[in-house]
Amino acid sequence: MGAHESMEHAEHAEHASGSNKKIALLISVIALFLAFSETLGKAAQTESLAKNVEASNLWAFFQAKSIRRTVVQTVSEEARLSMSTVGDEAAKAALQKQIEEWQKTAQRYRSEPETGEGSEQLAARAKHAEHDRDLAQARYHHYELASAAFQIGIVLASATIITGMVALAWLSGLLALGGLAFTAIGLFAPHAVHLF
Repeated sequence: MGAHESMEHAEHAEHASGSNKKIALLISVIALFLAFSETLGKAAQTESLAKNVEASNLWAFFQAKSIRRTVVQTVSEEARLSMSTVGDEAAKAALQKQIEEWQKTAQRYRSEPETGEGSEQLAARAKHAEHDRDLAQARYHHYELASAAFQIGIVLASATIITGMVALAWLSGLLALGGLAFTAIGLFAPHAVHLF
């Protein structure tokens, strides 16, 4: 091998080494983005599950309040119907007082703003929890797509080092930009793009 050929070989190796450093840097940056999207995805998934449990609990409490209200209203109506059969005025007055108490209780079961535990308030809280759950789910789906784009980008960038095909590096970069777009959509406008 002549001196000229050795110089060309050394220049080619130096060029490949510099190119590989750029690809390694691209892989590192995409891996950083992947870590962010995975972290955001896990947080959104956890929030979605927590809000789903909260909504289920609130709806169960709502149903219990509704059943109690129905029972109290039924007893109250039954007592009112049986009032005509009561002959004693003192017993009638006591029964009327009890009917009024049952009606107040039934109303309290319907609406109790001071505690937030009336059926109306429970339904509103459950719907809010469902909305939060749906928002977290939408975010989660976008973060998952972003993570997939980043992972495929890392694979393609790694393949660039092995094959020397620069087009794979460009495709890897485009996938990284797509992943960043899905991450941004998940963060700022999760309902803007309907995927599922």
